Amino acid sequence: MSTPVIKVEDLTKRFVISHESKEKYTALRDVIAQKAKRIMSGRFSNKDIVKEEFYALRDVNFEIEPGDRVGVVGRNGAGKSTLLKILSRITEPTKGRITIRGRVASLLEVGTGFHPELTGRENIYLNGAILGMSRSEIKRKFDEIVDFAEVEKFLDTPVKRYSSGMYVRLAFAVAAHMEPEILVIDEVLAVGDIQFQKKCLGKMQDVSNREGRTVLFVSHNMSAMSNLCNKGILLSQGTLQFQGGINDVINTYVSKSDDSKGTLSRSTPGSKWWLNSIRMFQGGSESSYINVNEPVSISLDFGGSETRKISFELLVKDSEHNPVIYIPLGIGQNINFACVAGRYGLNIDLMLPHLALGAYNVDIYIVESFVTRIATLQNAFSFEVISSYITDTGWNFEKYLELGNIMSKINDYKIERID
Repeated sequence: MSTPVIKVEDLTKRFVISHESKEKYTALRDVIAQKAKRIMSGRFSNKDIVKEEFYALRDVNFEIEPGDRVGVVGRNGAGKSTLLKILSRITEPTKGRITIRGRVASLLEVGTGFHPELTGRENIYLNGAILGMSRSEIKRKFDEIVDFAEVEKFLDTPVKRYSSGMYVRLAFAVAAHMEPEILVIDEVLAVGDIQFQKKCLGKMQDVSNREGRTVLFVSHNMSAMSNLCNKGILLSQGTLQFQGGINDVINTYVSKSDDSKGTLSRSTPGSKWWLNSIRMFQGGSESSYINVNEPVSISLDFGGSETRKISFELLVKDSEHNPVIYIPLGIGQNINFACVAGRYGLNIDLMLPHLALGAYNVDIYIVESFVTRIATLQNAFSFEVISSYITDTGWNFEKYLELGNIMSKINDYKIERID
């Protein structure tokens, strides 16, 4: 078994934060009396200061093996950035022990280590020196850094005139070409445009896969996280909640943080049938993030107060609200579900093999006699594709054909009365 490059034991970071006590409205005589008391006691502040201990991290333990690509997942305020700052030796821990074997390059904030009055050329040497690169190493890598950052035209312009996107291009280029054993990256790629984000993700994959280096990556982009990382760590309120394979971590995070569940009732005016709630499952657990090589289950809760012969339509739309898939359940098969008054559950198992990476919304309709839509729920639920057969370079036909489903296909469906 290989020796871990990072070993974290009982890591704790405590901050002391101050609050000003809230005072209700008081009369002028009370204000004068309180001011006199503070002067006599030597306290000149108008408000009392209350101090509180806040734990950004508490008793965190984990190990990272050489070559691992680890995604750090969690809600805002979970402690992700604090963890990376401690690993990068920017912040000292309150308690615990960290063992790091190898040189660390960190990209935690846009333009960290840049001087606004210096040019891009000068800041490459300055930032490289801060990260631990020798002058000869920077000189050897200089052309590659400039080509990657795509700022050659503005290389001799002070960086104070750069946009935030140009800042992050240059900062990432320097960090990525440092050849560290460990590359630590916080949520900074969101500043760059989509093309540059893909370029950065490709560079990080090369750093890890081809060169065997270790990457720690914080992002709220689950698609990027799933494609880049092979392992994950889930933080919640400063504690380590779960660690394992990246898809397991993402699904656990989504199941814990999904607050969009609930009853959604909507029907066409005059109709006596309605849709209540919709849930999506993959791999036996509820999830809003799917892999296209595995079946997806959609569970509908609907009801009515009269007897009808009904079928269903599902319309999948992309992030621009353009229709991409139409799935008629029952209509194409000439099937009507004869439903009397009551509440029903419908479970649909289907494959979605030709969806590209990205976010999607789904409209659901209850249709009477294949013609009239009697209940409509637009944007019933949303999901994100995090693994696809469609890549930036085109289709991966070999894997796509192995699936055996050239079009979206309903594998099975089941309808039953609930009450």
